[in-house]
Amino acid sequence: MKPERFDEGRFEFGESVRVTRNVRNDGTYPGMDVGTLLIRRGSVGNVIEVGTFLQDQVIFTVHFLNQGRMVGCRLEELIGADEPWNPSRFEFRDKVVCTIDLGIAGNILFAKGTEGEVFKVIRDNELIQYHVAFQGRVLQVPETALAPAHPESFCEPEV
Repeated sequence: MKPERFDEGRFEFGESVRVTRNVRNDGTYPGMDVGTLLIRRGSVGNVIEVGTFLQDQVIFTVHFLNQGRMVGCRLEELIGADEPWNPSRFEFRDKVVCTIDLGIAGNILFAKGTEGEVFKVIRDNELIQYHVAFQGRVLQVPETALAPAHPESFCEPEV
């Protein structure tokens, strides 16, 4: 057992928490395929139960009212709802398009509207940036230069 991970007192029953990672179905959520996005990073819910998994992992059952789901979250996936949070619009694997021409040293590499895929979210400061793969080349792009590739099915994150 890792004592530093056994922290049942971190969050209390009813306390509001924010999930810091996307929560996908690992096969334990009924009626949905494995890998399906259950709760988007940044969503806020309330702790309704604390339990353990494999005797050494504390699992908080969190009710996400806006999504109508109760899911199990590990301690490292949660912060208090009032703690500082720098939300990002896009997540790993989201399909995006650039809203401006993208280039390096004055040479345009990708024209406005080119589709890419997010590989990493960089939230080191207030201006969110992403590593985005455009046609096999990865560029670091600010959030302001990106839009959803498929806006009709894009789900805006909670802030």
